[in-house]
Amino acid sequence: MTTARLVRSFLVAAFVATLLGGSITPNLVRGDDLSQAQAQQRAIAAQLAAQKAHMAQLAGLQADLAAALANTKTKLIGINSDLVDVKANIVATQVKVNAVQAQYNQQVQDLANLDLALIGLDREEQQKAADLARAKAVLANHIRAAYDRDRTSILETLLSAASFTDALGDIGNLIDFGNQDHLLANQIASDQATLFSLNQTTTATRQQTQQLAQETAAQKTQLDASLASLGAAKAQLARLQAATSRALALQQSTYRKLSGNAAALRKAINAESAAEATISKKIQDILNRGASGGGIPSQYNGTFNWPISGTVTQEFGCTGFAWEPPLGSCAHYHNGIDIADPMYTPIHAAGDGRVVFAGPLSDGAWVVIIAHSSSLLTWYAHVDDARHPIPVRVGQWVTQGQVIAYVGMTGHTTGPHLHWMAQLNGTFVNPRLFL
Repeated sequence: MTTARLVRSFLVAAFVATLLGGSITPNLVRGDDLSQAQAQQRAIAAQLAAQKAHMAQLAGLQADLAAALANTKTKLIGINSDLVDVKANIVATQVKVNAVQAQYNQQVQDLANLDLALIGLDREEQQKAADLARAKAVLANHIRAAYDRDRTSILETLLSAASFTDALGDIGNLIDFGNQDHLLANQIASDQATLFSLNQTTTATRQQTQQLAQETAAQKTQLDASLASLGAAKAQLARLQAATSRALALQQSTYRKLSGNAAALRKAINAESAAEATISKKIQDILNRGASGGGIPSQYNGTFNWPISGTVTQEFGCTGFAWEPPLGSCAHYHNGIDIADPMYTPIHAAGDGRVVFAGPLSDGAWVVIIAHSSSLLTWYAHVDDARHPIPVRVGQWVTQGQVIAYVGMTGHTTGPHLHWMAQLNGTFVNPRLFL
């Protein structure tokens, strides 16, 4: 074989290998398949962007839910929880849980749709790769056949070509490449560009889908923890409600035994109200004259602590408990908070202040009253006067948390509990306002 023929054999073999190796640059050729692949790429990108937006929404809902659960937990573990408020909190939290669950379900469905799209992309990429391989094989066979016929000097043509594309055209003319082979060569270039685009889309979709799947799994873990926390809150609320119901049932049972005589009940209610009014007037006179020992600030700076940590059996305000007197539009009005606790449980001062009363009212209830300022008082009623007498005296300054009395059953009461009241400018208000 001559040197020229050897060179020509080498160059033709390199040309065939180039075709088989897929070195035709994708961005040189465009076709219908390529346009479709690029449109598919844009559609998948939009779908992924929407999925990420849904994930961000889910994360925001999870954060909101976590804050609501933390608030509910704080209220539940707090001393003397307001069960009505806690119940409303739990109902609102359940709504947030439902929203998170719905968003999570949508996220799972979106991921499933992406998985289906990825399967389609894989299948399409495999089909396009197979088509490309077949086209390359056909074109390579045509080139080999033309070369084997050795009808034209290929060496000069290859060496004189200005570009690979020109060489492809010249060689086609030189070895009877023909119109069909030209179309086939162009199709190979187009298929390679399409395959390149499909591969880019498939790779990006797979990577981002895996990342979204991991993030969704993390959201599921957080949602499960939130559901467990909400379940625990509901269980704790149920236990507190049951304890409150038991204490209240015991009080009401005792009340029914004591209230057989309606006239006597009305008399007792009137006596209790009159006793509170009388002592309130006396204390206000004392404050006005400054005869309480001095040292009472004009304003109270701070918040109250709970005096005891028992079970709240009655909240402040309108009540169905017939023992309480009427007020305004309420047939029965409770002017404080009842906290049930065992006999002789220590009672602590809700805040710093001066003791302005410590003794019995005319209805037999023993009471300690502390002035926290010239306008703010707290009352501690039904305290014990026998086994554990009141340890503080009128005029004494007490600090927040100091023991000032013990739970008792003095006056008209259906069981051991503290009747805790807050009086602002002569009017009884909800003590919770100052906690």
